Amino acid sequence: MKHAIALVLLVMWAMPSQALEVGDIAPDFSLQGSDGKVHRLADYRGKEIVVLAWFPRAFSKGCTIECKSLAENGHLIKKFAATYFMASVDPIDDNVGFAKEQKADFPLLSDPTKQTARAYEVLSEAGYAVRHTFYIGIDGKILAIDSNVKPATSAEDMAGMLATLGTPLAGE
Repeated sequence: MKHAIALVLLVMWAMPSQALEVGDIAPDFSLQGSDGKVHRLADYRGKEIVVLAWFPRAFSKGCTIECKSLAENGHLIKKFAATYFMASVDPIDDNVGFAKEQKADFPLLSDPTKQTARAYEVLSEAGYAVRHTFYIGIDGKILAIDSNVKPATSAEDMAGMLATLGTPLAGE
């Protein structure tokens, strides 16, 4: 009997946690942005779609390419009634410097406690965020998850997904 209980406990421990899926309520967050403001997911509920693009590390090659894509082609995303962020577990000072260097006109969010990254299930064993983009509806539910982000075409891909999701145009 002891062996059976031990086996059940071992199996339960080894099972992966339930992954976030389309239709789930997105975990709330309250994170410091490179723009000096604290951004809360709850503040956007009922107003507009939120795009949350997790990236591994400020100043790294792939993240620089992704941030540059969003900075240079953000006008494609701004056509839609949506707010977009990049987010990492980097300290806020790193993200402020990174945003400034890339001329990002959108906030980069910092999650140095890694709590939000854990909630979104993007925290790697090495302790940094794995690149994923979450599209969160005005009702707070996850509309889409892109786990195959292409840094060089991030802005175009986000705009394409917003169009596919039927996101209203800004000002409508």
